[in-house]
Amino acid sequence: MGTFLYMFLFLVSLPAIWAQQVTRTSILVDGTKTVATNDENFICATVDWWPHDKCDYNQCPWGNSSVLNLDLSHPLLAKAIQAFKRLRIRVGGSLQDQVLYDVGNLKAPCHPFGKMKDGLFGFSKGCLHMERWDELNQLLNRTGAIVTFGLNALHGRHHIKDEAWGGDWDSGNAYDLIKYTISKGHQIDSWEFGNELSGKGIGANVNADLYGKDVSGSNVVNVVTHHIYNLGAGVDPNLVSKILDPRLLEQQSGGAYNSGGRQVSNTFVNSFWYLDQLGMASMYNTKVYCRQTLIGGNYALLNTTTFVPNPDYYSALLWHRLIGKGVLSVATDSSPFLRSYAHCSKGRGGITLLLINLSNQTDYIVSVQNKKAVAWVGGKASDEHLTREEYHLTPKDGHLQSQTMVLNGNPVELTEDKSIPRLDPVHVNVNSPISIAPLSIAFVVFPNFDAPACA
Repeated sequence: MGTFLYMFLFLVSLPAIWAQQVTRTSILVDGTKTVATNDENFICATVDWWPHDKCDYNQCPWGNSSVLNLDLSHPLLAKAIQAFKRLRIRVGGSLQDQVLYDVGNLKAPCHPFGKMKDGLFGFSKGCLHMERWDELNQLLNRTGAIVTFGLNALHGRHHIKDEAWGGDWDSGNAYDLIKYTISKGHQIDSWEFGNELSGKGIGANVNADLYGKDVSGSNVVNVVTHHIYNLGAGVDPNLVSKILDPRLLEQQSGGAYNSGGRQVSNTFVNSFWYLDQLGMASMYNTKVYCRQTLIGGNYALLNTTTFVPNPDYYSALLWHRLIGKGVLSVATDSSPFLRSYAHCSKGRGGITLLLINLSNQTDYIVSVQNKKAVAWVGGKASDEHLTREEYHLTPKDGHLQSQTMVLNGNPVELTEDKSIPRLDPVHVNVNSPISIAPLSIAFVVFPNFDAPACA
């Protein structure tokens, strides 16, 4: 209780805190080779199946945000997806394994999800009608989304005991859905088989022999998914302190489960974890990182009721626009509270740095060096007119749990016509040091950085 009280007092008094110290540090970037490669569309978000009465910790944060009841005609939804130009969207989640597709030779009754005491996650089976499937695909295809759809891997199986399920998967329903999808010309990039069914599973598990039998055959599997929620339960009062703890972030922590943390996962402070997670995951050759969720729950990129973007939406959008596929090695002499990542820039030469300052009292003055023996990084008289681009992210009014992000001193808000705003950088002389304020995040683009690996 004492720890939580301290955290509360710290957060409400944050605007009065000024940097107590200035620390100079250097970052050495090796642009001669990449240490990992990500997909061109690394950023991904999920549209889930949870109905409005999915509740955790005496709150029900899902509203009408599921595959089945989401307002697909809301103009902000389309604009939010289109701003990425190519946003990967995963349609799936915990209930996907007991969704029936109302198509073909389906013999079972196809009813909506309903509360069911002994059902998986407390719900009965649900139904996807093809009219709704067509409407969803029309939105996704029109907005340029890259679609991954999670199939019902428990269909036809039976519950044995505890979380164990046995029997063969009945693939007929999925086959009919795929056949229908192709006949309609809907563009599905990939099909995911099951949701968290491996190992001990979450809610249900299928043993390795059965799982292997279901996907046997040549060239059937080319991607493996891994789910992580290591921050802990969404109700944990220590979520903020965990997010700002570099020792925990070093463990490649996932987000908060059970719908995320109320007034945490949808606020500015979550971007410290989210962007650090993107940076760390990319170093391990992770091709795509799917955020739970695009909309729905407390961890949504878009407000479930208004569809207005939460801070992490803009963090994701900046990453998507600035960060390229090539991951570069970074060496630094700084404190663990300054997290740093380097990538080839997206769609142009040079590199982009992501700098995350977890300290509440240290202003880091950063100099960037190139590991190449003879290389450009700035410093010659001829470079005096060259600039870099900086995107500094802070919370509105200095309140870490604000739902408004500030970019280079300006609140990031929808335009008058309710469109996604421009995210413009400030241009800074390339020879000047980079200042990273306490509890802030910065993307820094060096268009002229000599990085052969990024050519």
